[in-house]
Amino acid sequence: MSDPHDRRSDSLGDFFDNVPTAPPPVPEREARDEPAPGSRRALRQAAARGSAERETAPANPSAQPDQEATAGDAAAARPAAAAPSPAAVAHDAEGSEPLDALFAPEPSAPAPRRRRGRGCLITLIVLLVIGGVAAGAGAWIYNTYQTQIDDIMGWGEPKDYEAGIATGEAFVTIKKGDTGGPVSTALFEAKVTKTDRVFYEYLIENEPNATFYPGVYKLQQKMTAAAALKALSNPENRMANTVRIAEGSTVASSLPQIAEGVGIPIEELKAAVQDPSAYGVSAQSLEGWLFPAVYTFEPGATAEDVIAAMVDRTRESLAEAGVPAEDEQRVLTIASIIEREARTPDFPKVSRVIANRVADGMMLQMDSTAQYGYGELHAGKASTSEAAQHNDNAWNTYVISGLPATPIANAGYAAIDAAMHPVDGPWLYFVTVDFSTGETQFSQTYEEHQQGIKKMRAWCSANPEYTGC
Repeated sequence: MSDPHDRRSDSLGDFFDNVPTAPPPVPEREARDEPAPGSRRALRQAAARGSAERETAPANPSAQPDQEATAGDAAAARPAAAAPSPAAVAHDAEGSEPLDALFAPEPSAPAPRRRRGRGCLITLIVLLVIGGVAAGAGAWIYNTYQTQIDDIMGWGEPKDYEAGIATGEAFVTIKKGDTGGPVSTALFEAKVTKTDRVFYEYLIENEPNATFYPGVYKLQQKMTAAAALKALSNPENRMANTVRIAEGSTVASSLPQIAEGVGIPIEELKAAVQDPSAYGVSAQSLEGWLFPAVYTFEPGATAEDVIAAMVDRTRESLAEAGVPAEDEQRVLTIASIIEREARTPDFPKVSRVIANRVADGMMLQMDSTAQYGYGELHAGKASTSEAAQHNDNAWNTYVISGLPATPIANAGYAAIDAAMHPVDGPWLYFVTVDFSTGETQFSQTYEEHQQGIKKMRAWCSANPEYTGC
């Protein structure tokens, strides 16, 4: 085969022999024919383009050193190659591999891609499971210890009222020997302070040695703890010859308060309640007949005057609620249970539970009745002791059927009205699940009731300082 250079004319021979020959143009490829980045084909093409650019670049002896450096670190790092011969150029033009590409180091094969789909899915599932468990545990912890967490983090409603919003009237009874704890509870029950413990906590921090004197004090509702303490320290707020009979109190707990507030000897008061018929009451005792209210008596009032005033107020409330005379004792008995068992908004529902149980022939099984019969009604516990629950007496509705022998406490008008007019409903059970708010769950089935008992126990476990548990 003849040499390709023999086909050139003699006049142009010297020109082709001494002038670098430009590489043939690379045919344009469609976008879909581009080599994959990093492949051997791509490396070869890149080497071919670099070699062609060096061969066609004119010599420039006057180039500055920094301009030479810009030609590329790879070119400066290796010895300058001799200009390629025309034969070599022709060979390259025919599609063979450029020399640079031939002597270039073999690129390492790319690592095969791992199929990550299944592994990522498993990882995601594990993370979701862990996250779900953590979220569930966090929710349980928060629901169980919400009060303590909110206190630490500063969340939730403030425990104290804002200054300047006090309104209305409130009467608070302080008994002989009362300290900060009982006074704090009395203020809360009279709606003076916002929570049961805010006044006590204020005392511990600011006035740990405060002294309280027995009597009835006239204050306002929605007072701050500081304002309440200031009012109790003012003798002008103590009402003379005044006594407050509290809702849910008993004859035994009321007589000492009457003695302190009105100044009548306790022995005279005990004698005055011995004969219910002296006040027109056909019952074995005056339990439930000392209407809860604030009373102020003229100096010189006798024990009988005081008791008669309280019985008369009870009759007025019975008549207002539409209770027939022959049904007074039964309604007062139901009302007394309602008063001890629930908060005012739930009175009609509790009345319905009592009516439904009696109608179905079920025992009432009310803790308050067992506590009264055993003598621990004022022990400050919501649950009944084992001994009280099984004690055989005429008031323990865990032992007897129907209503207890007498009322177990003094009921206010709201409880009397609820006893006479229960709301419609299918409930047979109820339990208080939050003693700080009085929230109560009413249930139709025993299984639902058991869930409510679990909520109550969880709340008490999270609030061991609360006296209601």
